[in-house]
Amino acid sequence: MKVLIVGAGIVGMALAYEWQRKNPNDEIIIIDKEPHEAFHASGKNSGILHAGFYYNTDSLKARLTAEGNSLMKKFCKEKNIKINETGKLVVAKNEEEVEILKELERRSKANNAGAYMISEEEAKKIDPNAKTYKYALYSPNTASVNPREVCFRLREDLEEKGVKFIFNMPFEKYSKSYDFLINAAGLYADKIAHHFGEGLEYEVIPFKGLYLKYLGNDKIKTQIYPVPNIKNPFLGVHFTLMADNTIKIGPTAIPAFWRENYTGFERFNFKEMIEILSIEAKMFFKHKWFRDLAFYEMRYYLPKNLINEAKKLVYKLRGSFKPYPPGIRAQLVDKRDLNLVMDFLVEKKENQIHILNAVSPAFTASFAFAKYVLDEQGEKEIGNRK
Repeated sequence: MKVLIVGAGIVGMALAYEWQRKNPNDEIIIIDKEPHEAFHASGKNSGILHAGFYYNTDSLKARLTAEGNSLMKKFCKEKNIKINETGKLVVAKNEEEVEILKELERRSKANNAGAYMISEEEAKKIDPNAKTYKYALYSPNTASVNPREVCFRLREDLEEKGVKFIFNMPFEKYSKSYDFLINAAGLYADKIAHHFGEGLEYEVIPFKGLYLKYLGNDKIKTQIYPVPNIKNPFLGVHFTLMADNTIKIGPTAIPAFWRENYTGFERFNFKEMIEILSIEAKMFFKHKWFRDLAFYEMRYYLPKNLINEAKKLVYKLRGSFKPYPPGIRAQLVDKRDLNLVMDFLVEKKENQIHILNAVSPAFTASFAFAKYVLDEQGEKEIGNRK
């Protein structure tokens, strides 16, 4: 069988890895419109290996993240890729947020994520710079890796096993035949699905994640995150301790104007801008939560606002910052009710699988996600829609 995978990000390559493991004699080709693997979100994320305590217990995210964390660490150890076993503290600002921490601890137990509540004093022992109110949630299983290194080594492994990569090859220009199609095109997964009449009720809208690199002397020892708004899929401005111990703050979740709207007018696409502004305008007028999110996040275009938000999580943060390369989150929207699709979403049609929503923690979950998708490929639809 000849299998065509569109998208050389972590999800597309993990699916190739799993397909090749199950069917070693099949021919697998991965195409990507960019010049190398992991050009977008897979290579621009922070490389955090999440534990899996944020997610509703009936979701695919809950089911796959803890297993994905373990499988990703196993792959990294096999390939001698550095794993920074940082752990994570989720810190609270008030009594109301402590109650949310309790809910996250409940989810952690249900999801086998390993996170648990600790006192403020215990949190200080883990990281003296972490600032919390009475309690914090501690996640020992959270870690960080270099995502570009992971993806490069995965590509090497696949090529050694006979998987062929074709770069600078948009799907629209690929003319050769295939027996099975896997659409893992990230920001453009909806467009490819629509070409085949699938997922027409969905559209990807981009959210821009801005970061600042911290250059001061007030260090942190662990990942430090705020208590999130568990009604949306964003985790808030936090401290990231990367694989090389670089510290950065962010990200934002700013609604972007076109799909690859990283900086300035880079990769500007007028048609996309009209399409995206149209759906964002509808969301803006229909949903108060989207209006609140848009106004709140737009403040972060001023770096001082991003810094001030980060300062709420620590006792000391002195020193300078410089911009860090931004990322774009490909977030699926259900056009029927104009709500964000919170969970992973996969749809199948005959000899096709379309990965429509593979948002965070898709990097962490990628190997477990691939196993799940290919084990369940006989189902018409996979995943929760909301």
